Amino acid sequence: MSGSSIHCRLDELLSERGMTLTRLSELVGITVVNLSILKNDRARAIRYSTLEAICEVLECDVGDVLVRRR
Repeated sequence: MSGSSIHCRLDELLSERGMTLTRLSELVGITVVNLSILKNDRARAIRYSTLEAICEVLECDVGDVLVRRR
């Protein structure tokens, strides 16, 4: 786990939708490697355009993807 208190829920969202990381990668236009870094909470930053594309494909809000750990 990184030192950040922000957690990416990509694994949970993909599971709920029966979608693979590879398929999300194809639909969003982001490499599987970069999505994996995000999914595993190793990302240090995320572009708004990337976050918007993920939310559009997964039909969710930003707060569904990124949450603050307490």
